[in-house]
Amino acid sequence: MEPETFPDELIDALVGVQRLLRRRLRPQVAPQLRGAEIELLRLVVAQPGIGISDAAKDLHLASNSVSTLVNQLSGQGYLSRERDPADRRAARLLPTQAAEARLDEWRRRRTELVRGTVSRLDEADRDALRAAIPALRNLADRLREETEER
Repeated sequence: MEPETFPDELIDALVGVQRLLRRRLRPQVAPQLRGAEIELLRLVVAQPGIGISDAAKDLHLASNSVSTLVNQLSGQGYLSRERDPADRRAARLLPTQAAEARLDEWRRRRTELVRGTVSRLDEADRDALRAAIPALRNLADRLREETEER
């Protein structure tokens, strides 16, 4: 049986790592984007042509919130919209070259930062982190499934 504090300790550790990564990377990339903007960009790069309602569903956001994000990112030159040939009222979202370059740069910097930091950990900690990856992916999958069931 897991100790009562385990869920909170796990959440604190995951959120802490994510927060520190954002803080370390944010000053290196301009203009700065909020978390939801980055999540939408990553989704559109992974699924070019996705519609606003599908993006909202994937991100667990309201469609009007995604529309606002699309307007902001389009204004910054990161997203373009094209009409859906099957439904002229709907728009399909496409990443621009600037968006792909921005995400590639962010991934490169993030990888360098984590690689450098992990390399300074002892071998037992590196092995423990490597071994935890499948369990963390399973946790994310279960959380996603439970969210979609609601």
